[in-house]
Amino acid sequence: MKRIIVLGLLAIAVVVFLSMQSRAEIYVGTRSKASVAVENVDHSTWNQLLQKYVDDDGLIAYKDWHGNQHDRKALEEYLNQLSDAGSGPSTPKSARLAFWINAYNALTVYGILREYPTSSIRNHTSRLGGYNIWEHLQLYVDGTPHSLNQIEHEILRKMKEPRIHFAIVCASIGCPRLLNKAYIPERLEEQLEANARDFFTRPGNFQSEPGRIQLSSILKWFAEDFGPDRNNQQATIAQWLSDEAAQQMINPDTKISYLDYDWALNER
Repeated sequence: MKRIIVLGLLAIAVVVFLSMQSRAEIYVGTRSKASVAVENVDHSTWNQLLQKYVDDDGLIAYKDWHGNQHDRKALEEYLNQLSDAGSGPSTPKSARLAFWINAYNALTVYGILREYPTSSIRNHTSRLGGYNIWEHLQLYVDGTPHSLNQIEHEILRKMKEPRIHFAIVCASIGCPRLLNKAYIPERLEEQLEANARDFFTRPGNFQSEPGRIQLSSILKWFAEDFGPDRNNQQATIAQWLSDEAAQQMINPDTKISYLDYDWALNER
């Protein structure tokens, strides 16, 4: 019996080892150092692609995009363009935010188009040594590779702008809508505010009844980004709600719960 257990463990170890060996990172962009400042990046190609394939609800025509080799190449060339950018201490926060929000969303769409047809990004997030789109799909920027998780947690969240959670999209119905326009520094405040307000108009993200509010799980997973405690978090959220819902949100007697997250592909 002991020998059988040992052989079983060895077999599992071999399977894990082989799966890890076959797990090749996917790099997008070039390894070269920056040749253009982040604030000078032209996002017009990304804007045109969004206008063509994304509707006002943020749903994407993946099938059409996947079938158009020219537009798939255009997306790749846009990511190469991002790859050539760099920032410094004097780079405006608005430029850095717009750049990295676009980078996150464009890289996510690129990753889904590589796997299409698929029903969910969760089909490509292995935790057992295989390919994980959030970790192994990486975009070079200024000579350094960045995974989706690194862009979100190590760059965007550290900028202390909670509205990123209404702007970056994980290719799922439960995400905020993918704005069908590129984020640009000159309009960033307006764009973030519009998407934040839109987020709470959707039943999949916000539901209320007397004495109770149900929120998207995003507000649970990233609660600390909205304030140090429940009162501060609810006050932050209240600013994007209707007057009636805002009063209910800041009422200490209101019960807060969270909606199930829908991981189905955000496909139209």
